This record gives sequence, C-alpha cells and structure tokens, in this order.
Amino acid sequence: MIDANKNRPAAGPEFWDEKTFLVTGGAGFLGSHVVDALRGRGAAKILVPRAKERDLRDIGAIKQLFADAIGRARGDASAVIVLHLAAVVGGIGANRLRPAEFFYDNLIMGVQLLDQAYRHGFGKFVGLSTVCSYPKFTPVPFAEDNLWDGYPEETNAPYGLAKKMLVVQSQAYRQQYGFDSIVLFPVNLYGPRDNFDPDSSHVIPALIKKCCHAVDTGQSEIVVWGSGSATREFLHVEDAAEGILRAAESYDSSDPVNLGSGSEVSICDLVTLVAQETGFTGRIIWDTTKPDGQPRRCLDTRRAEERFNFRATIDFEVGLRRTVAWYREQVCPPAHRG
Repeated sequence: MIDANKNRPAAGPEFWDEKTFLVTGGAGFLGSHVVDALRGRGAAKILVPRAKERDLRDIGAIKQLFADAIGRARGDASAVIVLHLAAVVGGIGANRLRPAEFFYDNLIMGVQLLDQAYRHGFGKFVGLSTVCSYPKFTPVPFAEDNLWDGYPEETNAPYGLAKKMLVVQSQAYRQQYGFDSIVLFPVNLYGPRDNFDPDSSHVIPALIKKCCHAVDTGQSEIVVWGSGSATREFLHVEDAAEGILRAAESYDSSDPVNLGSGSEVSICDLVTLVAQETGFTGRIIWDTTKPDGQPRRCLDTRRAEERFNFRATIDFEVGLRRTVAWYREQVCPPAHRG
C-alpha cells in the first residue's frame, strides 16, 4: 500500500535534465508559462502536442502521442512525466452555452490520459482540476477536505464535476496499482498571454479588454455582469507554473492540493482596480439580470506550503498592472486602437 502522505525530497538539477515532460495544453495560457518554467530549470526534453495534430479525446491519438514521448525518452517510459493542463474552459457565459462539451471533453481527456499514462509505465501524472469543483456554498477559505460537501455552483457544475473525477481516478489508481499521480486545484488564474476573447474569457481579461476598448473609443460607460458582490481569488500564472513544477518534482500523494494566493477580492473592487490600471474613468453599470456565479471563492493554501513548499509571491495589484501592460503592448498596441 502506498503511503498517501509520502512526500519526496526536492530533486537536484539532474531531475529536470533527465526527465521527458509531456505538457498537454503546453501552447496555451498556463501551459506556455509552465514550458517556460521547465526550460528555466534546465529541462531539455519537452513535448507539447497541438490540438490540430493530436485530439486528446481520441484514444488512438493519445497512444501515438505517448509513443512519441517514450521515443523522446529513449525508450525509458519511467522517465516520462505527464503534465495535463489541457482543458475546455471559459467564463460563465461559455459554461452556460456549452455545458455538454465542457463535461464530456474534460472528462474523457482526463480519464484516458491518466489511464494510458499508467498503462504505458510513465513515471508520473500531474492533473489540473479547478476551483469550480468545490461546492457552491463551501466555507471560506475552501479546504481540500470540503470538496465532497455539496454540489458545485450550477453555471459551471458540468465542468467542475468532470475535472473533479481526476481525484477519484488518481486515488483509485494509486490504491490498486501504486501509480504516482497527483491532482492540483488552482484558483482563477490571470496574467500575460491570457485569453481575451469576450466569448470565452474569464473575468480579468474580459474586464481589461472592455475597459481598454472604452478608453480607446471614448465610451463613457461599461456594462458588467452581476451585482459585483461575489468575491474571487486570483493567482498569477507564473506563480501557478511554479506551484505545478514544485508538485511535479516532490509531491507523491493523491490527496488533492489547492494552488492559490489565499486572499479574495470582490468583483466590485476588481472592476475598480481594472478601471484604474487601464485609465477608464467612466460609469460602471451592473447588469443584475446576469448571474454572479459562486458567491465567494478563496482557498486554504496551507497544504501546498506544507507538502511541497509552495507559496504565491506575486502581489495582485502588481500582477494586474503587468497584465494590463502586456495587453496594451501585445494585443492592443496604439496602431490598432480606436
């Protein structure tokens, strides 16, 4: 029986050089930062599948991908670590519009990838779940032991439940097969390279885009969903990447672990902060016919610090300022405004 609380000591530089890292979603928002962090640690063997080439809902595509990873590892499957970051994600609107896709695609990817990682003899599987998995009325701060105390907030329950199944599978495969798989629960992420598409983006990039557009076009007001009373916790994407790699390196348990900053901000205060950083001084109209989503979100982050010495380091206002600056430089430079 594997000790569910066993932790590995931190590995040396050779760990990153010797392992082959297969990063699903490695070309996306979080994944690209994880790949950068891997390279910064000296990892040279990194495999990033692209969705147009490898459909991770297709078991045949997964087997081909895993054969490529073993080839990259020179035949040593035990040297392969899967970092499963790929997901079908979006804000409240996207979750309400496409609940079946959010459930099926996320569930089938996670189930098949973890199972095939075990069957191929890989050394480790790191799965990312979501704060949306927590019950709607979880006591704040959300502790990992609260995961099964109720049903998730309705607007994103299909997505949250699909991702939560990674915990069940990880624990089952550890118990029966002794397979080293872990599951992390990041809170809402933000930072450079985020998705700014208004049809699928989360709250921070959506607000940045909306405020910047209003400034550039001279609009005197913006409309924001909900009442502004809900609270959220945000983790900078670079902090999230650091937490994932620390867990990949030294955490060996199927006990779920939160990744967060440990502090919350109301949506009302968030809108004020984004307006200040973008220079928007107009009127803010709250559309209370639209849902607020989960009333409060704030994670208990002690387990991550205790188990693999992770603690967020990027101040929220500093990180928000950097994100706005990146958007202005990379997505909406002066020549494309108006």
